[in-house]
Amino acid sequence: MIPQTITCRESAGFLPALRPEYSPRIVALGGGHGLSNLLRGLKSYTKNLTAIVTVADDGGGSGMLRRDLGMPAPGDIRNCMQALSNTEPLMERLLDYRFTEGTLQGQSFGNLLLAALNGISSSFDEAVSGMQQVLAITGRVLPVTADNVQLAALLENGARVVGESKIARAKQEENCRIRQISLLPPDPTALPGAISAIEEADLILLGPGSLYTSLIPNLLVPGIAEAIRRTHVPRIYVSNLMTQEGETEGYTVADHIDALYAHSGPGLFTACLVNSDSIPPHLLRNAWEAGGITPVTLDQTRVTTLGLELIACPLVSLDADVICHCPHCLTQAIRAIYESRAIQVYPDRPGRRYVLETD
Repeated sequence: MIPQTITCRESAGFLPALRPEYSPRIVALGGGHGLSNLLRGLKSYTKNLTAIVTVADDGGGSGMLRRDLGMPAPGDIRNCMQALSNTEPLMERLLDYRFTEGTLQGQSFGNLLLAALNGISSSFDEAVSGMQQVLAITGRVLPVTADNVQLAALLENGARVVGESKIARAKQEENCRIRQISLLPPDPTALPGAISAIEEADLILLGPGSLYTSLIPNLLVPGIAEAIRRTHVPRIYVSNLMTQEGETEGYTVADHIDALYAHSGPGLFTACLVNSDSIPPHLLRNAWEAGGITPVTLDQTRVTTLGLELIACPLVSLDADVICHCPHCLTQAIRAIYESRAIQVYPDRPGRRYVLETD
């Protein structure tokens, strides 16, 4: 199968958002900077946007709050809410501010705000909902679970490590691939709102993001992968541009998908979106010197053998100092993919502008 190519750099600005009652319901799962970058573009397209975010991070400021307060990790949640927020510049700077000395050194104000809301709320998801009201965000952000979970990794040589922040170093020290990721406890309760959002979605996205510490943890929460697989809507895996030091050195696109399927079962996606852009040589050189990071190789035959439609599009940000996706290009591509598979109609019920041919 020859990859379908979509051109997505024609317009200089962001797409105008559709009226909420006409815009598709999009669910994006992940964590870290990959998901927040994606959300910055998607909020220009639809207001019916739900981010489902992993809460297994135990490093940095999030780790400190988890250990001190026994709460789920706030960092990725906070980053996604900032990406979707409509706050004044001063509030944006305030949420990003990290203390530089004292017992709060390294901690961000945004994390502390969410921790305070958690303290006055009956549950972590209620605290997240309260922060969304404070920031007046577009769409909503949901933790995949409100339980205080940890990540564990089993390496190919049999070594086992517990703690998200320890996995990358252990993999490098043992010099072998990660065989399996698991959650502790193994059966956390999926947030009911997350399951409902998936069931009601018109389009589901997974990635970009850290394969083993941002994407797979969402799929390990009982009920999440099953809910995705039951849907009859486009389900797109957005491939990473680059490998990740301590997680996916030497991985191809198909290697990423194989790992996702190994943890969630086959048939989770209907399409794979990959980059067709050339990456500036100086950025490639910087990435290699920073940790042997290389572009994720597209092994087209293996991807299509997995039953996925392969879609290539220019996705690299040409303005950034590091290699990352362009939020505008991602949104253009995702919009083109979705709308080419749907019939435009006048809505017969709230929240529907496009009806898929399978409806």
